[in-house]
Amino acid sequence: MVTSRLLSSLLALPALAFLSLSASALPRPRTASSTSTLKLAVRTNAYGIKNIAAADRARTQNLQAGSSSSIDLTNTGVTYTASIGVGDPPTYYTFLLDTGSSNTWIGTNKAYEKTYTSFDMGDTFNVAYGDEKNPKHASGEEYRDMVTLNSNLVINNQSIGVASSDPGLGDVDGLLGLGPVDLTRGTVSNEDEVETVMNSLYAQGDIDSEVLGLFFAPVSSGDSGGELTFGGVDSSKFTGQMGYVPITSTSPASQYWGIDQSINYGDTEIMTSTAGIVDTGTTLILIATDAFNTYQTLTGGVPDESTGLLKISSDQYDNLSSLYFITGGGTYELTPNAQIWPRSLNTAINGAADGIYLIVADNGSPSGSGLDFVNGYCFLERFYSVYDTTNSLVGLATTEYTDATTN
Repeated sequence: MVTSRLLSSLLALPALAFLSLSASALPRPRTASSTSTLKLAVRTNAYGIKNIAAADRARTQNLQAGSSSSIDLTNTGVTYTASIGVGDPPTYYTFLLDTGSSNTWIGTNKAYEKTYTSFDMGDTFNVAYGDEKNPKHASGEEYRDMVTLNSNLVINNQSIGVASSDPGLGDVDGLLGLGPVDLTRGTVSNEDEVETVMNSLYAQGDIDSEVLGLFFAPVSSGDSGGELTFGGVDSSKFTGQMGYVPITSTSPASQYWGIDQSINYGDTEIMTSTAGIVDTGTTLILIATDAFNTYQTLTGGVPDESTGLLKISSDQYDNLSSLYFITGGGTYELTPNAQIWPRSLNTAINGAADGIYLIVADNGSPSGSGLDFVNGYCFLERFYSVYDTTNSLVGLATTEYTDATTN
């Protein structure tokens, strides 16, 4: 997702962004190496996928234009959510996670329950989603309230929107924005920007640094556990060393969690070093049209109308080479099995039960757009990722699932 400025993709916070936080957060002494985790729940789409590739492509094109885009649950095969409390006593809501947007809001499914901690700021919020053909908005009143992430992470006075319009999140109650604070600019009346959840945790002294660690597991692995770590990383969730990549200087990718990377298919370079983003709100791996055309030729994939994905035969699958994502001096291998949609979920995307579908898709524009790739969920379920606002870095590391063959 991405906010009106982008509610579903990622940015790198300016180094001093936290200095502009609202003074409402209550400061506490910092403790050494303070981190805390939030467990995630995985769900597969029950609404009937229309076309994952088309939805991801529309979103990417909106990001390239600097406009907004959202996670459309009717076009997403797998999503991770978190149960988060609002108010005191807390009412728990199901939040969708989005590293590509920064506003946090509720109200699309379960009604907002006011308690003594609720304070109506007298402001309105408006976050645009969708695309030009299908515009959607989350809009309503902006409140401040207590937000309980877990027993160790309670934000006393978080800015949170209460939506009176429904942008189409299905049975999810709201969205937890995990992107940079700049993405909130212009989304709340009478405010230049509003503090993010990460900003607030840092200002309160709950975390030592604005660092978010993110772990997904492939749904096909049978491991339903996902995890957010606030203030650092969970070293038990990754293997080997963490590699860090500076935020790209190329716009518009620089507005998000953007990095520079090249991609090889086996020994063949299919995309020279260019800028793109890492994004939890995108399902697939999207690459520039010229790179995609080369990938299609090398794999022999044939466009499948029902899914929007490339389809290959069993023989072609047996001959697939690995994709190598080269960034920040490190190389991250996406194995042949990691390049295919989980076959157990084929029918969820209108695919044939015994079909083999590739998760690399065309972003709809040639190289040179300033946002030439999106490493979405299908990439992130194979690698641990870190979003470091303090140092303007993205981190990547292998996990026990990097080489899994469960798809």
